[in-house]
Amino acid sequence: MPIQTGQSAPDFSLFDTDKNKVTLSEQKGKNVLILFFPLAFTGVCTAELCNIRDNIAVYNQANAQVYGISVDSIFSLGKFKAEQQLNFPLLSDFNKEAAKAFDVLYETFPAFEMQGVSKRAAFIIDKNGTVQYAEICPTPGDLPDFEAINKVLAGLN
Repeated sequence: MPIQTGQSAPDFSLFDTDKNKVTLSEQKGKNVLILFFPLAFTGVCTAELCNIRDNIAVYNQANAQVYGISVDSIFSLGKFKAEQQLNFPLLSDFNKEAAKAFDVLYETFPAFEMQGVSKRAAFIIDKNGTVQYAEICPTPGDLPDFEAINKVLAGLN
């Protein structure tokens, strides 16, 4: 069952594109926005993450650390991050640890019938590690509701 608002966020440790290990439980004391996205270098994922890039001041003002997470390797994500000039960390969930913990893993990705791709989803975790917002997009072509995300983040400070 997917993670719901009010639950404690499941912990995970993933590597970023600089090969640093990022552990969710070590982020306590900060608001965290986690954006699961299916695959780097695809149109909708690029649009989603570039939207965050272009509006990073909103998330900084909300004292929110943003993480983009996909099943791509750190090397693929590093190239994607550089090409798109993303100004927040991307984490590789290559072993699908976080996607399984948050229950956002497609059994079969609708496009190309690939297995083991994460759904597009957004979670806000407050400073105490509690999920304050949970959204799993109905299809890979749908974007998260950024207006709702920003409203929740604004209410946490």
